Amino acid sequence: MSNIDRAVKLIHAPLSVLPLKLLAIVMALTVTGLLMWEPRQFAEDIGGFSAGLAPLMIWATCSAMVFGMGFVPRRWYFQVFFTPYIALPILLYILGLRFL
Repeated sequence: MSNIDRAVKLIHAPLSVLPLKLLAIVMALTVTGLLMWEPRQFAEDIGGFSAGLAPLMIWATCSAMVFGMGFVPRRWYFQVFFTPYIALPILLYILGLRFL
């Protein structure tokens, strides 16, 4: 195990609690459900699907599902790529745009 592996595991250790994983799944499923149910209304509510927001929303939803299901990638660079530290605030922002 390299030093980078240890550092990434140490950084992600505080997040491996069940309530946070459940929150991640609920947020990802909520965004997915709102998008699938009425895409035009959802797009209007969040200000449209821009070239930056749409890929971030897709990535954050996938990352939250990976994290929420408890899957931990073996390689450190995939752990960094699917980090919930970035994905969860993006989903929170999108849901905030929709509901606030």
